[in-house]
Amino acid sequence: MVAFTLNGAAVSVADDGAPLLHVLRGELGLSGPRLGCGAEACGACVVLVDGAPAHACTLPAQAVAGRSVTTVEGLGTPAAPHPLQRAFLHEQAGQCGFCLSGILVAAVALLARDPDPDDAAIRAALDPHLCRCGSHNRIVRAVRRAAAEMRA
Repeated sequence: MVAFTLNGAAVSVADDGAPLLHVLRGELGLSGPRLGCGAEACGACVVLVDGAPAHACTLPAQAVAGRSVTTVEGLGTPAAPHPLQRAFLHEQAGQCGFCLSGILVAAVALLARDPDPDDAAIRAALDPHLCRCGSHNRIVRAVRRAAAEMRA
C-alpha cells in the first residue's frame, strides 16, 4: 500500500508499480490531471508534490508515499474557486481545457515562490506546458490577475 495526502485528505492505494497518473485517474477517480504525451513533454499530467510541479505520467505512485499531492481538484470548489481559477475564467484563458489542470497547478507553485512574477517569469514557469489553442497571452494575463488578487 502507498499512503499519501491527496488534496488535503489521507488516501491509501495499492502499490502495483503504476504511475501516479493512473492511480489518480483510475483508482481515485480524478479527471483533472490528464495523459497527453506520457513522456513529460506536454504538462497535461502535472500535479504538485509537496508544492512542487511533478509529471504524474512518469512518477511512480510509490514515490509519493508520505507526501502531499495536489491536483487541480484540490485548488478550489465551484462555490469558492481558487484566485487562479477565477482569473482564468475572467480572462477566458482556457479554450479546450485539456492543458489547464497542469497549467493551473504549475501557476500555483509559481505564485507560492514568487507572489509578483513578471511576464518573463510566468512564461518561463509555464513553458513546459503545451497549449495548442493559442491562449498563451490570456494565460499570462490570468496569472498576473490572480497574483494581484492574492497579494491584496
